[in-house]
Amino acid sequence: MLKFGSAALAVGVSGATVDVLKPYRAAAQTPKRGGIFRICSLLDPVGFDPHQTIAFTTMTMLSLTHSRLLKVKAGPSVRPGTYPIETDVAESWTRPNDTTYVFKLRRGVRWHPKPRVDGRELTADDVKYTYERFLNIKGNGNRATLESVDKIEALDRYTVKFTLKEPFAWFLDALASTSTWLVAKEAVEKFGDLKRAEAVIGTGPWMLERYEPNVKLTFVRNPGYFVSGLPYADGVEVVVDADPSSRFASWVAGKYDFGPEYQQVVRRIDLDVAKRRKPGLQTAEYVWFTGGYTACKLDQDPFKDVRVRRAMGRASNWREFLEASPFALGHGAPNPAVPAAAGEWSIPIDQLPREGRELYDQDVPAAKRLLAEAGYPNGFKVPVETTAGYGPDFMDRVQILLKNWKAAGIETELKLKEYGAYIASTVFGKFDKMTFGLRGGWIDADSYLRAFVPGQPLNSAGVNDPKLTDMIQLQRRTFDVTKRREIIYDIQRHISQQAYYLYDASQQVVSAWEPYVKNWSPNNGSDYGGRLMAAWLDR
Repeated sequence: MLKFGSAALAVGVSGATVDVLKPYRAAAQTPKRGGIFRICSLLDPVGFDPHQTIAFTTMTMLSLTHSRLLKVKAGPSVRPGTYPIETDVAESWTRPNDTTYVFKLRRGVRWHPKPRVDGRELTADDVKYTYERFLNIKGNGNRATLESVDKIEALDRYTVKFTLKEPFAWFLDALASTSTWLVAKEAVEKFGDLKRAEAVIGTGPWMLERYEPNVKLTFVRNPGYFVSGLPYADGVEVVVDADPSSRFASWVAGKYDFGPEYQQVVRRIDLDVAKRRKPGLQTAEYVWFTGGYTACKLDQDPFKDVRVRRAMGRASNWREFLEASPFALGHGAPNPAVPAAAGEWSIPIDQLPREGRELYDQDVPAAKRLLAEAGYPNGFKVPVETTAGYGPDFMDRVQILLKNWKAAGIETELKLKEYGAYIASTVFGKFDKMTFGLRGGWIDADSYLRAFVPGQPLNSAGVNDPKLTDMIQLQRRTFDVTKRREIIYDIQRHISQQAYYLYDASQQVVSAWEPYVKNWSPNNGSDYGGRLMAAWLDR
């Protein structure tokens, strides 16, 4: 049975259950300083240059060391699955008109006390430099996040003005993205780029002290962090461990303070054991943004024919994936073009047109009929690229999908790429025929629509639909939230009819943390540092 819905979201604190449909607050306590947060990562960072990779493993680590103009609010007052925006190094902002934003910076924000930067104050020139580099450097897969920017001006030492090419209603959300970290010009000049650990110089709550590739990252408190009294913890230790069994064993043995998976999740298959071994374990359930997607080369046979793409959707079974997933055990939700975790921006599946709804209802005979109508009565064979870097649970998901396609007559040849190579090539459309992977690195709805705009790097399928492009541009220019949501719903209806990409489901996961971790709450996204900096250890 699929178990999903707002009623299923809950937070358990020391055996109690708290409704996370409403904000909740921890009991008032005096924060304690000191201690080291210990967390786990399944993968090593793909370098440390936020303008040279889209890898979440890089962004999660930079969240401990870097800042942005704006950020997503964190802490127990924020319900998981909601993303309120607040200031970071910006003190305030104004929007004089639909294409102009003016930010006033906090005074006294200082770079880490490391050579070449030496703790100097961050200024408007640093903001201008960062985002001009973001837009102009070759190879930035996240460039589209801020592509609406036409000009950046440092009006004075603490004032930055952004002028946009056209209205962009998601601009503040874009600036709060975990790809928009502020970087130091001196670090770029010294190292040539920011890929090496030595170049990790930010204004964030911790500093990278030591990096042992594929083993461990050690962070220490930034003594000059601009938020008075923060962070409370002396440091953060991140252990890299690619084996889920090993990660879980280390956690139950007391080596980590949080669940051992991405976003501090514990797999449901391990949850009962964890609760027995860890009295008072705190947990929260919410739907992940991360979900599976299939991209096909739309300009190649057999994928030119929409009936073939629909056949692939009819053959697949997102329910089977959720039931088999050790993270979900049947809990989760199917994803349209905008993932279910986006809440009000994600259209309910039952509001899609018939062709769209059918993509989420497995019917192998119907899939075979569609293939026959398209001229493939005996099916076809096709290579499929992916990566094993997401771990064995992901590979189980891949095998379920390939098995379902085979039942309809679609034979596949699986081609595996190393994770770094996959992130640098396949996700940008550098594959022969078809790829299956994960998406889910953004918390704003607009970012998921970029994959349908011609010329965008993440338009890996090669979508070129003028009507769809016009609708996407229209929602970006629409500041009225209700009207924008209606347009985005229409966009998702249109996409589902064309089956430009195929989506499975997102898992409803359980994040877990020890009872001695205070003032912390999980959420979607890569901002580990933002969620940790005001938390403390009571032990």
